Amino acid sequence: MTRFWVGGYGADMDGDAEGIGLLSVDDGRGPSTLRYRGVAAGVASASWLAAHPTLDVVYAALEGEGTVQAFARSGESELRPLGRPLRAGDGVCHLSVSPGGRMLVASCYGDGRVVRFGIADDGALVPAGVDKAAALRAALFGETDAADGADADPQRARDPHPTPTGDEPRQSHAHAAVFLRDGRIATTDLGFDLVRIWRASGQALALDHEVVLPRGTGPRHMVLHPSGHLHVVTEYSCEVFTLASARDGSWGLVSATPASPIAQVGVDFPAELAVSRDGDTLYTALRGSNTLAALRVRGGGEVLEPLALADAGVDWPRHHLVYDGTLLVSGQRSGTVSVVDLDERTGAPRDVRHVTQAPTPTVIIPAR
Repeated sequence: MTRFWVGGYGADMDGDAEGIGLLSVDDGRGPSTLRYRGVAAGVASASWLAAHPTLDVVYAALEGEGTVQAFARSGESELRPLGRPLRAGDGVCHLSVSPGGRMLVASCYGDGRVVRFGIADDGALVPAGVDKAAALRAALFGETDAADGADADPQRARDPHPTPTGDEPRQSHAHAAVFLRDGRIATTDLGFDLVRIWRASGQALALDHEVVLPRGTGPRHMVLHPSGHLHVVTEYSCEVFTLASARDGSWGLVSATPASPIAQVGVDFPAELAVSRDGDTLYTALRGSNTLAALRVRGGGEVLEPLALADAGVDWPRHHLVYDGTLLVSGQRSGTVSVVDLDERTGAPRDVRHVTQAPTPTVIIPAR
């Protein structure tokens, strides 16, 4: 049996989820047996989940509370808290774990903060800039308040675009982070149309440089392609921007491609971006038309071509995962997860094979 953890919005975010849930597939019968099996850990609005690369530990962004928390697997279908929730920032909506499993970066939509946490040997979270032993004791046993809060972005993002006369100033909205091959971290700021590149400096983050995207595009999520290119999907302009690193280590924009030739700006709002196992295809979901758009990757990874558009089988497809020749798609507003077949030859999304109920799902990740 293959299992997946599913996060979702709870009552504090106008949703129905009662915690981190469990989905399962009967391996002998395939993805069409996907079903929701109940709550694995009772917690409020775990809207994003990230897994430790080697330990059976899951990290949850508790968006309504503005905190992050670690959970360790306990039995076949349960997760237990590994320490108490730690403050991140308003509207924490995304988490990314370093490949070595020693750092977690949280992105906060509400206040634009980018927050670094350390990760202890057992997978527990440790705020950066705090003595690890003392912080771990505080997180596990509540001895002090040392574990509350974490180092925020020391250089708050500034809008690189002039504010038109008469308009209100825009707000910073950090939305996602990706660890790059050289150990640096890329983050998106949806509010200021920025991709920011960071270096780990001691136990904090130091801004290296920024890539400014056109005003009003709204960079949301990213995927690092096997070629080394960074693909960024934009929520407002319905595009995928491709960034590349120059010899001096600076990142810059090399191409911009519509997510779909028929996507409607102001109606469709792309959400997640995922890459096929062979790296030949990118998938994004268009909330609004409730479709899945596929793009073919050409050249050395820098050229994208719209490939196909298909029904997502859910309402408001917020997140999707490539699994066993299908896409698993979470429908936030429909309270369902769909299984969409992928063409074996081209990778294009095809028919909706199966739909199962799940409370206000916002993210799906594989369980160990």
